[in-house]
Amino acid sequence: MALLLAPLAYVAAQNPVKPPKPNPDSQQPAPTQPAPQIPPRMSDTQARITVNSNLVILPVTVKDRSGELVPDLKRDEFRVFEDNVEQHIDMFTAEAFPLSMVVLIDNDLKDKDAEKVQASLLAILGGLSTEDEAFICRFDQFFHPGKGFTSDQDKLSKELKRTSLDTEADVAPPSPPFNGTPSINNHSAIDDSAIDKGAQAIKGQPTKALDDAVFAAAMLLHDRPRSRRRVILLISDGVNGGRKFNKVTTEDVIKALLAENISVYSIAVPTAYLERKISPIDKERSPLIRYANHSGGEVYHATKEQSFEEFYSRLTEEARNQYTLAYVPRGTDRNADYHAIEVRVKREGLDIKTRDGYYSGAVPSAQRP
Repeated sequence: MALLLAPLAYVAAQNPVKPPKPNPDSQQPAPTQPAPQIPPRMSDTQARITVNSNLVILPVTVKDRSGELVPDLKRDEFRVFEDNVEQHIDMFTAEAFPLSMVVLIDNDLKDKDAEKVQASLLAILGGLSTEDEAFICRFDQFFHPGKGFTSDQDKLSKELKRTSLDTEADVAPPSPPFNGTPSINNHSAIDDSAIDKGAQAIKGQPTKALDDAVFAAAMLLHDRPRSRRRVILLISDGVNGGRKFNKVTTEDVIKALLAENISVYSIAVPTAYLERKISPIDKERSPLIRYANHSGGEVYHATKEQSFEEFYSRLTEEARNQYTLAYVPRGTDRNADYHAIEVRVKREGLDIKTRDGYYSGAVPSAQRP
């Protein structure tokens, strides 16, 4: 399948009229015009992704047994199945894509974890390129967004420096929702009381609405271009207040992640790992692991201080340099809301990560009992 954008052509109908030759003695110097700002050229692959809304796009990560990325796979080594029906791969590329990333920081960590996280935050910039954009957010019982998406590293650096995880201060009550914010069951998913208070420390809450926070982060990525990788970097201990404190469930969040083609990369703070809150035994219960596994992301266990800096660089490289497979669905029931996806490769011994599937219609809204 080839999608081509035909260039517009203009052909003159008459011969151009030659202007009179200027007098050198009377000629005034032409005013200096600023050079036009030409935006970075979108690649042909990214253009095709943007134009064709029927494509199902699959970012795919492939690693070997040692956990290293496998960069040399070809199109004919991949097979894609939707609802157990093999699909023709209409587009394949291994080119790097720019990131749209929501950095979602747990604001209710134990003191030692909070200190380590806060000391590491500036290292996030080291993994971002000039074409990437990030949105800094925090959460506890409420969701606290920052100042919006930006690729300006000076602005991001300033915002990260002002981000305080001090658990000794008080928290401001949530404000009424402002226009245009994501909502869950007609309630704002965002507490905008902290938008212009980047330096304000927020007191740790007795409970956390982790599901609501990840859902709100996913909604912030809704309008980002399809030609960018949509990523949530979640730094947390995995504690979640459950249905009593969340307007949505973990299942609702996973549906939103799949519908929006968002990958979650979770970093579990040391306390979470040491207390075995997200051990392999708990993989079906821990939201950190469930978000990552279903969306094609990854979970990192920060067991030492330097791990945070290492993980920031590793996960951004992984997210940016995934293979991209795309296809127009054929031979499946187009009336079904959900479609399961499986990706295989011909080489043996490789670990493949991609999203579990996608929703062809609207994501089912979460209903509180």
